[in-house]
Amino acid sequence: MTIDKNFIDKFVNITSKAALASSYLVGKKDKIAADKAAVDSMRSELNNLEIKGQIVIGEGELDEAPMLYIGEKLGTNHGPEFDIAVDPLEGTNFVSNNLPGALSVIAIAEKNNLFKAPETYMEKISTKVKEKNVVDLDFSVKQNISNLSDYLNKNPENLTACILDRPRHKNIIEELKKLKVNLKLITDGDVSGALLVTEEKYNVDIFLGIGGGPEGVLAAAALDAFNCGFQGRFIFDTEDDKIRANKMGIKNLTKKYELNEIVSGDSIFCASGITSGDLVSGIQINDNEFISETLVTHKSSGLKKVIKLKQKIE
Repeated sequence: MTIDKNFIDKFVNITSKAALASSYLVGKKDKIAADKAAVDSMRSELNNLEIKGQIVIGEGELDEAPMLYIGEKLGTNHGPEFDIAVDPLEGTNFVSNNLPGALSVIAIAEKNNLFKAPETYMEKISTKVKEKNVVDLDFSVKQNISNLSDYLNKNPENLTACILDRPRHKNIIEELKKLKVNLKLITDGDVSGALLVTEEKYNVDIFLGIGGGPEGVLAAAALDAFNCGFQGRFIFDTEDDKIRANKMGIKNLTKKYELNEIVSGDSIFCASGITSGDLVSGIQINDNEFISETLVTHKSSGLKKVIKLKQKIE
């Protein structure tokens, strides 16, 4: 089964409008309000669609933010059934402090084709390489870099690794430095971080480390369309985490998930820029019009492009 191409424009419109709603709060130092603006817009627009939609990846449990919550039903309850993953505002700090790289993100797949993930952390790795046993979550940093060097026919000093700049990554960062790998350290936004392996122009060979689980699933949807490699392993530290995972049907709490176990079948992914970053430009407002840029993928049609739209502000 494939998802009708007519839905592409509809979902681009949804993330563009959520990005616009959040853009009014850029630099206002209020990340809760910025998130709420994106959530409210996204919920309203999704409810106008002729779909039977259900959120399988929501946002907000960790941040105590306004949620599009897991299990929430959206749409008119007519039309195709979709699993929906959302991050209405990826990079709340970016919007709050007027920094680059804030996005409004959505991914959809046919019902039961998108992994239902709790709001918890995930160990993850993404590369352009799909072949097995080149890069793997179970390998050491040294082995992954050595294998990737051999596979890409590059010296480690010609490789670039993207990783969140967090104390938890101190050992990985030190190991990468020891191996003379170039580092692209990011402060937030690990959906876009994981996607920097998709195109040569970003000059990133590997993304790794621990970030948000929901963000991992969203990134996987786009990486699938780009035919890239991705692995993820959820981290369930607390009893509450474990109970929630069990309720969502996750029995093996230490399982390493391959990309096709996270997203299967056809999918659409949209990420609209709020503030300009590596992937797309941010919202520009001129009088009663706004210009948005959205990275869009549609797996079955092979669509992978940035769509630039000029729309009237309603």
